[in-house]
This record gives sequence, structure tokens and C-alpha cells, in this order.
Amino acid sequence: MQSTRRTKKIFNTAVVALVGIALLWYFVKIYQGRNFTPSIILQFVLSGLSTGSIYALVALGFVVIHNVTGIINLAQGEFVMLGGMIAIELHKGAHLPLLVAAVLSVLAVTLIGALMERLTIHPARHSPIVTLVIITIGFAFATKGIALLIWGTDPYSLPAFSKGPPLDIFGATITHKQLWIVGVTAVILVGLYFLFERTLLGKALRACAVNRTAARLMGISPERMSLFSFALSAGLGAVGGVVFAPATYITYDMGAPLSVWGFVAAIMGGLVSSPGAVIGGLIMGLLGSLGKGFTVAGLGDAIALLVLFLILFFRPSGIFGARETGREGL
Repeated sequence: MQSTRRTKKIFNTAVVALVGIALLWYFVKIYQGRNFTPSIILQFVLSGLSTGSIYALVALGFVVIHNVTGIINLAQGEFVMLGGMIAIELHKGAHLPLLVAAVLSVLAVTLIGALMERLTIHPARHSPIVTLVIITIGFAFATKGIALLIWGTDPYSLPAFSKGPPLDIFGATITHKQLWIVGVTAVILVGLYFLFERTLLGKALRACAVNRTAARLMGISPERMSLFSFALSAGLGAVGGVVFAPATYITYDMGAPLSVWGFVAAIMGGLVSSPGAVIGGLIMGLLGSLGKGFTVAGLGDAIALLVLFLILFFRPSGIFGARETGREGL
């Protein structure tokens, strides 16, 4: 038995090493052929960190809900879209100050997340997990359809939260919009750590994640924790949409791709760890940016997915995931 495991481990290591060497050789050949300077490569890295931070915020939403309920919320990307769209509507339509519009947008989407849980997930809480996941898919399609009716197919954007020239970092530039994205992600990660590690509410959420039956016996309501997890997840997505809106255009159909990449980042991090979700998001953003810079545009995403498959092949539980034999549902 031990020899079989050792052989399998050696085989897995060899496969990962060969693929890694092949990718490294490919990038070196392209680097030599295109004469990339260090400042250009650093520019790709900074761009990847900005995009990866958005993926990280979406991945954090997946982790929060999955830890408490066991559900994969495939409507998470729609919260990002709603956060951006509502902030734009309040700022440009209702002429509210930018920061006021941003705060009200996050609160509105948080309420939408809570209503989603109460109206769709809670009535079906005794159904199989697969059924609940399908419900989230239906909610995503419904949200996209409503957004299409309200805002149409036109792209929208917000003005920058702070103005000023881009910062120069060893020949590469990073804009204030990108700094806002990275900075907000870092603040949220610290806030989630404080919530889960230092507050009674966070410990109640963690108790439901570990054993819902025992948590109920201790006076904790898993139903209330489920409601809070959906509201918190929606709020995280809305924050992502608000800080992303100045850096790109917000459209009614942007939620689905963000859900996919956020889910991939969460899987890479283990689906149970907030730091793992952030690191997974940053890795996906960096690989996508470097891949697009070194290769043709469509190949960057393929390289990111290839690295994900290699990680899961070598460590199926993800970078920070723990091996589990099963978990409770709602």
C-alpha cells in the first residue's frame, strides 16, 4: 500500500514538473522573441493584481456562503453587477454624491442577498444541495433578465473615487482606480478575519460550518446564520462592483463570467479559507494577465485554468483546503 502511494505521488510530481518546465520554456522563448523589458512585465503583474482582487472579492462570497450552508451560490457574480449598476444609477440618475451612492448601493444589494435567502433558499432548505445550487442559477438568470429590462445593453461606469496622476513603480504605472480595488480587497480580508476570529457572531458562523446540529444545541440558529451569510456575501459582491465600476464598464451580463472566475479562485484556495480565496483570486488574475501579455489574448485564461487543474491534480483539496469526508447541508 505504501509503495503504491509513493509511486502515485512520484507520478503526480513528475507530471506537474514536466508541465511546469514546458510552460517555463514556452514563456522564455516568447520573452526572447518579443524583447519584453522588466517594466512591461511589472505592468502585467500590476494589472493582474487589480483584476485578481475582483476575483478575490467574488471568491470570498463563495467561501462565506459555502462555509455556513454548504451551498455553491452561482449568482455571486450578479451581486457584483448589481452593486455597480445601482451605484451608477444613484450617482448619475439621482445625482447623489459618489460615496453616498456607493454606500447605499452596498446596503441595497445586501438587502437583496437577504431577500434571496429568505424567498428562495430558506423555503427549500431541506432539499438536496444540488437543488439549492440550481435555485441560485435560476436567481442569476432572473437577475440578469431584470437588469436587462432596467438598464439595457449599454455599458456604464463610475468616475474615479480619487483623482491624480498614475503612480510610477520602476517604469510601470498603477492608477488610483487600481489602488482602490487592491486596497479595498485588503481591508475586507482583514475585516473578515476580525469578524470570524474576534466576534461572537463570527464564532457562531464558524460553529455552523463545523457542525450545525451541535451549533443548534448550543442555541445558535443555523437559519439565521444562513441569512447573514447570504447578506454578507451579497455585500462583498456589491463592494466589488462599486470599486470595479470606475476601472471598467459595467454591463447587465457581466455577472456570469465573474461567477465562473470567482468560483475557480475559491476552488483553488480550497473553498473553505478566506485567505485561500484571496490568494486564488490573485493567482488567477496574475496568470490571466501574464498569459495575455506573453501570448495571444484568448490563451491567458486557458493557462490560468491549466494551472488550476495542475493544483487540483497535485492537491485535490486546494491550496488551503482540508481533506473532508463530508459535510452537513442546511
